[in-house]
Amino acid sequence: MGNHRALSRMLLCFVLFCVTAAASAQSADVNAEFAQAAQAMREGNLEEAGAGFAAIVKQTPAFAEARFNLGLVRQEQGRYDEAIASFQKALALQPRLHGANLFLGITEFKLNHLDKAESAVQKETAAYPKDANAWMWLGVVRLARDRAEEAADALDRAYKLKPDDQDILYHRGRAHLLVSKDSYAEMFKVDPHSWRVHRVLAQANAEADRHVEAIAEYEAAIKLAPTQPGLHEELGSEYRNANKIPEAEAAFQRELEIDPRNVLARYKLGAIAVEQGNGAKGKELIEEAQREKPGLVHMDYNLGRAEMLLGNDAAAADHFERTVKTDTTAEVVEQAWYQLGTIYRRERRMDEARNAMATFQRLKDEEAEKSQERMKRSVLPGDVNPVDSPPAATNPQ
Repeated sequence: MGNHRALSRMLLCFVLFCVTAAASAQSADVNAEFAQAAQAMREGNLEEAGAGFAAIVKQTPAFAEARFNLGLVRQEQGRYDEAIASFQKALALQPRLHGANLFLGITEFKLNHLDKAESAVQKETAAYPKDANAWMWLGVVRLARDRAEEAADALDRAYKLKPDDQDILYHRGRAHLLVSKDSYAEMFKVDPHSWRVHRVLAQANAEADRHVEAIAEYEAAIKLAPTQPGLHEELGSEYRNANKIPEAEAAFQRELEIDPRNVLARYKLGAIAVEQGNGAKGKELIEEAQREKPGLVHMDYNLGRAEMLLGNDAAAADHFERTVKTDTTAEVVEQAWYQLGTIYRRERRMDEARNAMATFQRLKDEEAEKSQERMKRSVLPGDVNPVDSPPAATNPQ
């Protein structure tokens, strides 16, 4: 994914590099021909570019950059054997020609000559250790050779050199995912009945929204490790997702007995208390969690709900106003505007109330349109964790 786009950018970069590198090395006539062929290549006129570079190497056989660019053209044309021959001749003339080993490796990769591809790209990383593209392609080749850990190492190096490159990020993520899968596979081999195996299966089911299956795996893990910190908190979250509220509360409380400093268990108990209408208990638990770990997801929204239950509308409004500015979950922001509209109406701030409700309705309509589009594309929308998400609002009309 992204390889062709990345390759096109690299081709343009190296064409420009070779124009600069060649300028002082050849006669004025040859340089002019070279520049003309390079311009044709930049414009996508491969036939003209290929003919131009071929004429130059016939006239000036020792012109390494021209042979390199001829190889780039032949690769773009899919004439891979000719491209390889051109890159090899360029390297024979200039063993450290920047990009020649890289594109030789890429061309060998396209022919599925993975050992030759890796050998060539490794030479590029050795000669130019700060070339992020070379490290990326080394990772890509190693992925194709089913060597995920080595691929991840190369792609980590590419990422450090170019952390905002989408192609590097994609391949790096894929490599680390494969490393994780390999690690879990080894774990299953060592002890398929360990609590860690059940936890991994539970987490995989949870990520796939298979909450009933996740619950079963967490319960199996707890049978094997009943006092392991974290397990009851994760089980409680899955109970909450399955709308089993009493079981969720019991799991969170058990987690706090095992690990009194588990902030998430305390916070989620507070969120449940708020949803059940117990503002005092909810506020106490959420604020205790906040002191330990400020900035938990939807913190201001849940505190705002607690303050509303306690009749503290001014404090609630402060929390909801922060929510609409800082929260990144659309459903939560939508509900915060609804709650703000309610509070403003109580405080006789009618213009602000109308604006808040209008914003709520606009966001609600936009989300409905997005849901329709997702349904048309047969893509399910992502779910918000119901422990921390807002309750369904009543119709504001």
